[in-house]
Amino acid sequence: MTFKRPYGAGLAALAVGLFAATAAYAEPTVNKGDNAWMLTSTVLVLLMTIPGLALFYGGLVRSKNMLSVLAQVFYTVCIVTVLWALYGYSLAFTGGSDFIGGFSKAFLMGVTPDSKAATFSVDANISELVYMCFQMTFAAITPALIVGAFAERMKFAAIALFIPIWVTVIYFPIAHMVWYWPGPDAIQDAAKALAAAADGAAKTAAQAKLDAINADAGWIFKKGAIDFAGGTVVHINAGIAGLVGALLIGKRTGYGKELMAPHSLTMTMIGASLLWVGWFGFNAGSNLEANGGAALAMTNSFVATAAAALAWMFAEWIIKGHPSLLGALSGAVAGLVAVTPAAGYAGPMGAIVLGLVVGVVCLFFCTVVKNALGYDDSLDVFGVHCVGGIIGALGTGILVNPALGGAGIIDYTAIPPKVADYDFVAQMTSQVWGVCTTLVWSGIGSAILYKIVDVIVGLRANVETEREGLDITEHTERAYNM
Repeated sequence: MTFKRPYGAGLAALAVGLFAATAAYAEPTVNKGDNAWMLTSTVLVLLMTIPGLALFYGGLVRSKNMLSVLAQVFYTVCIVTVLWALYGYSLAFTGGSDFIGGFSKAFLMGVTPDSKAATFSVDANISELVYMCFQMTFAAITPALIVGAFAERMKFAAIALFIPIWVTVIYFPIAHMVWYWPGPDAIQDAAKALAAAADGAAKTAAQAKLDAINADAGWIFKKGAIDFAGGTVVHINAGIAGLVGALLIGKRTGYGKELMAPHSLTMTMIGASLLWVGWFGFNAGSNLEANGGAALAMTNSFVATAAAALAWMFAEWIIKGHPSLLGALSGAVAGLVAVTPAAGYAGPMGAIVLGLVVGVVCLFFCTVVKNALGYDDSLDVFGVHCVGGIIGALGTGILVNPALGGAGIIDYTAIPPKVADYDFVAQMTSQVWGVCTTLVWSGIGSAILYKIVDVIVGLRANVETEREGLDITEHTERAYNM
């Protein structure tokens, strides 16, 4: 930028002009504390998947399929991590269209140790590489959730092909639609320019600039749907894809006739506990800053999870006459799923109510509905993740209301940004848009992808392979050698 000496102004006026210009064009700062918290959160989300989800799922299958589940989850993390760096981050988090980004950051072009990513506060950025890695872990865990729906019967070759296609065609666009936006700095700068415009032409130009910035966002985001940490992007997305897969692949051999009890609830307990610990990175990390918003998300992730575990356990106790560890663990995961979209928006009391509701509703879907319809969702991916995600997404639209203790939604066009007025009908309409778009995109898209994979390599292991177990037939290894 070039400065000209102001005529008749003197040094004092020049100093004021320089200060104003510097303030107007100051680069957003990176807070080391926020960066440290996001580094920690990223590792915690990885912990959720490996070993957390792998052990949780592995303990729930029969011993002859334990190793196959571990291999499927571990493979998923590895392949998605590479694809995310190659083009996934660019497709999800750059402008392009309402539905998908572009390739301007493919191969992480321009993503350097010095580049920055916006948070939810004006002039508070984090390192873009940290943000890229954080979102990478979300991309990795989402398809890993799907494998639980058709555990013990899908060929590894089919999974090896399905996962990379699914994240490319389904996950990256959904992540873009829900989470991509220009950030608070760009919106606030444009809003200030509009407020400072002196005449009609300047105001028109400034308004056009603000409108263009607001238009540079994902389709669901522009609909007004809020999803703090992935109720739609992760859980509904994976849950409906899992159900479609379970239906297309068919039931396990002997399902409904043979005992298919979990082989190690000890492993499942360890996995569920690691999921809960790692989920603090998932939810509180999604605040992107180490401030009160992260503390709220952490609190909600405690209380909603505990409430859901108790709700499932006591409901099962009343219905079946006994409490079960598996019920409590399943309830805890359902609570974590439901609070995910609401973590930074609901108040703690609202989060408890959300947990109590989801614990009972998910129990109903995983028992009554599943048995009535007769589908074989091996590890209840649909009943816990899709149903829990829907309850959470819709509940978020209610619990964000400041009158109910919620945090509200920030209006970044206000100077300074402030909590916007709450409109129940408008917000719930937006939430329904988010839920339905995800169900349709992932449900129909996943069905097409399963058919493509079936034509290329075949989806299902044969009966002999399934009866012997996927560990030895698919991997020539066993989880246990005793």
